[in-house]
Amino acid sequence: MKTLQFREAIAEAMSEEMRRDDSIYLMGEEVAEYNGAYKASKGMLDEFGPERVLDTPISELGFAGVGVGSTMNGNRPIIEFMTFNFSLVGIDQIINNAAKIRQMSAGQFNCPIVFRGPTASAGQLAATHSQAFESWYANCPGLKVVVPSNPADAKGLLKSAIRDNDPVIFMESEQMYGDKGEVPEGEYTIPLGVADIKREGSDVTIVSFGKIIKEAYKAAEELEKEGISCEIIDLRTVRPMDINAIITSVKKTNRMVILEEAWPFGNVATEIIYHVQDKAFDYLDAPIVKLNTADTPAPYSPVLLVEWLPNHEDVIKAVKKVLYKL
Repeated sequence: MKTLQFREAIAEAMSEEMRRDDSIYLMGEEVAEYNGAYKASKGMLDEFGPERVLDTPISELGFAGVGVGSTMNGNRPIIEFMTFNFSLVGIDQIINNAAKIRQMSAGQFNCPIVFRGPTASAGQLAATHSQAFESWYANCPGLKVVVPSNPADAKGLLKSAIRDNDPVIFMESEQMYGDKGEVPEGEYTIPLGVADIKREGSDVTIVSFGKIIKEAYKAAEELEKEGISCEIIDLRTVRPMDINAIITSVKKTNRMVILEEAWPFGNVATEIIYHVQDKAFDYLDAPIVKLNTADTPAPYSPVLLVEWLPNHEDVIKAVKKVLYKL
């Protein structure tokens, strides 16, 4: 194993795949000369040159469309958005073209493209730069949605996403690019659609994904001191979702808390709850609790931002609630 920052794991995954396949290229704002807005493509321009690492104007609609069109000519682009908040400018290309090419061409064209960049809040960036769109994109058939939470998963999942013949939305976090973690040496991939049990437990299942899962880890450590055993599942892939892993865990623990950095209406957590009540209702010993942000745009005020985001104390309260210990 070696230790890499999250950004280094992303760059390593892209570089390894670009060495393997000449049809892969990276395009986006500041990905080349500046080494990436978050240095997630550092050194790639020097290695692959300006024909395969391309800086673009501030034109998400344009370069998203160029990327989608190029897949129909045999390319496998990686499109970086400086933040997925900016993907809204190019969402027509993602939803109405990338997601639908295979069906609307009767299978004549695949669309092997990865749209990647940071999602959700990143400190005091205010309402229009602090939004989580995982459930938006997961709602659209034809798209796969991946949200890694650590460097090892990020590298393995990104390599799989690049090799996939369907469009993949790969969501990272500005607050995780500096995170360090152990990454396996040599070649490896992680299949899309497979969740991971990050912590074994027996009293309650906590399901989460992305950077907010760190709050679940903190909560589990505190609760362990009180003799409460938490099982933590990292979805890793939001769509396709590993429902079987969740159901298996709930049948063991009989209780569930879902932690998600998203607005509370119509999100990933609500989809999970539907499947659990459908497939494991008789195993539940308490109502499921889901934790989300407040139902408002993200505030700029640091004091309000703390209140807006769910944290480990909220997780502790939720766990005790489903255990009837409050």
